Amino acid sequence: MKIKKIILNLFVSILIGFLSIVLYHNFVVKELIAKQHNKIEIPNYSKTVRNLAPIENVDFTEAAEKSVHSVVHIKTVYVDENQNPMYEFFFGRSPSQAYMASGSGVIISSDGYIVTNNHVIDKSNQIEVVLNDKRSFKAKIIGVDPNTDLALLKIDADNLINIPFGDSDKLKIGEWVLAIGNPFNLTSTVTAGIVSAKARNINVNNRSSYSIESFIQTDAAVNPGNSGGALVNTRGELVGINTAIFSKTGSYTGYSFAIPASIVRKVVGDLMEYGVVQRALMGVSLLDVDASVAKQLGVKKIEGVFVSALQENGAARKAGIREGDIILKINNVAINKISEFQEQLSRYRPGDKILVSIRRKNDLLKYDVVLQNQRGTTKPIETDVESVLGARFEPLNKAEKEYFGIDFGVKISELYPGKLMKAGVHEGYIILYINKVKISSVDDIETVLKNAKGGVFLKGVYPNGLIEYYAFGLD
Repeated sequence: MKIKKIILNLFVSILIGFLSIVLYHNFVVKELIAKQHNKIEIPNYSKTVRNLAPIENVDFTEAAEKSVHSVVHIKTVYVDENQNPMYEFFFGRSPSQAYMASGSGVIISSDGYIVTNNHVIDKSNQIEVVLNDKRSFKAKIIGVDPNTDLALLKIDADNLINIPFGDSDKLKIGEWVLAIGNPFNLTSTVTAGIVSAKARNINVNNRSSYSIESFIQTDAAVNPGNSGGALVNTRGELVGINTAIFSKTGSYTGYSFAIPASIVRKVVGDLMEYGVVQRALMGVSLLDVDASVAKQLGVKKIEGVFVSALQENGAARKAGIREGDIILKINNVAINKISEFQEQLSRYRPGDKILVSIRRKNDLLKYDVVLQNQRGTTKPIETDVESVLGARFEPLNKAEKEYFGIDFGVKISELYPGKLMKAGVHEGYIILYINKVKISSVDDIETVLKNAKGGVFLKGVYPNGLIEYYAFGLD
């Protein structure tokens, strides 16, 4: 029995070996035939790996050396004048509290103009600028723009090393950039990363409907103190102002955001020339076009931004654009997000004419649109009353005038942090008089505030007919 079992096992082993040889032979023959007749080449993976071109080393030293001397350390002092009522009742006026903060700024001209974030210097009583060579200067504010979170400062100095503006429009996703600033008071800190995204809106600057967010997103490490610092390309050109981080801890966790140089250049130019930003508006309310919106509209291609509403006397309506249109391009630049629309419009001033390409059902149309300011005219604005008071105004319509039996007044259509909100005013309030002067337009408000000395006294009415009075100071 043992001999039979051994012979059987031996036979099975020989059979398995024979079958293996046959199968392997068939596989090799088939591969050779395929290679001969179909010209299939089996790749040599080890050879392929060896022949790959080496990744080019990116040298950041030249860009860092060019830029680091143009980035400054900004130190501010904010004095809190708010009093504790209980302390004041028992002990008299309580002492003011002084708070110190810091951030970064970028020298943009050799004679001392510096751009930074508005939130770095907002409410500050003193501003000190420390250069990279340790020299220190007192700075004055030339102008601010809360809607883009930018501010322009000036120090009394000459022959400074300024950083040249680059073209942020040409930035590509994946391109290397450097972030330079003073995180945690660590001066002249340089970090590197790539552009992760463009035209990003993260709703960090939602002060009003005039707010503009079209950030460059990077993974360069940015922390508290970097705000207002430079984002530069590998040529050492300014392509953005570092402004925000996405974080649940308050420190860097992977992404940072910068205002594109294209917006910075326009805002700075306006502040230098006018003292206020000349905001160009089309008078449209928009929605991003996604798959669900495209399905509702019955359009096959997901592109552009959807016009959901039009201002009564706005620039778009006057040009012939209608509700339901899809804006595809501005001056032949493709628009696929509201943030891209905002970024393009931010380059222009009231009175500028732009070419707007739209889709209306199956038709492609083009309209020349003459842009307006927030007051509905095409003239430059001398004083940014809206930002000073923290409100958006609109004239009364015919029905409102008939209801209240008046032919004047200006309604507050939108309210955000500012003097009016602090005074207790609410949206919908109709300003009838300021310092006993009848108000019919925003220009009237501007004129009265120009001539006001110290305090401002309002008289107005709410939609329910309640007459209210408010007072606040301009200092």
